[in-house]
Amino acid sequence: MSSRRRTIATGSLLTASFSAVMILSFSATADEPGPMSDKGGKAVDGAPAGVKLTTSLPEKISVDNGSQKTAITATVKNGGTKESGAIQLLVVGFDGLSVKSVKGCSEIAKKDLPEGSNSGFACAIDTLGAGKSKSYAVDATFDLKKEGKICLPVQAADGKKTFWQQGPVPFGANNPSPNAPATPLLLGTDNSPVTPGGDKAGDSSGDKSGGQELPRTGPADQVLPLGAAGAALISAGVAGLWWTQRRDGRRSES
Repeated sequence: MSSRRRTIATGSLLTASFSAVMILSFSATADEPGPMSDKGGKAVDGAPAGVKLTTSLPEKISVDNGSQKTAITATVKNGGTKESGAIQLLVVGFDGLSVKSVKGCSEIAKKDLPEGSNSGFACAIDTLGAGKSKSYAVDATFDLKKEGKICLPVQAADGKKTFWQQGPVPFGANNPSPNAPATPLLLGTDNSPVTPGGDKAGDSSGDKSGGQELPRTGPADQVLPLGAAGAALISAGVAGLWWTQRRDGRRSES
């Protein structure tokens, strides 16, 4: 091969390599979550000295109107000055939001789910260093004809204490677009459910309130009214016992 041909070939290879790097870099950047928020979060039980645990969720997600699929990033952070020790992050779905998988986490059995929830995963963390955070990729579906909420409790490894709980906090849109390819939803916004035809969802009696009360999930109608679920779960003396009361009740029955 002549010197001129070698030069041209080398230049082509370099150009191709540079293009590949640019494509890969763009793809990686495009997959990164946007702005995150701890909206709807509150400290519950006292964490160990020097440990400050919080969580955050994307301020905005997008739901595919055909498949109802969406992706959510759930992040837990230790903003303290000491390691957290063994903890667990729970990712729990309510109403129209169903958690299908959380990478690296274990699915919570139906019988162990918190009352009113439809799905959940537990993410065990050996320890979280001071100033460190860990993010999890959450695959979920969102039924736009309903309201949808997500909850992120951070607990001790044995589940006896809840150090922090975000939610149940809603994702939603005031004016969903059911006929568009995808619908953007905002964190902390109550969804205004719509039918495929564009009308707000209502019952057969003609109620077009658009979801002023959470959807009923069973014959017992045990789901709390809108706003009460979040308040009950994060209020003092309730949120910390949310998970453990159910377990203790089973032990006493046995």
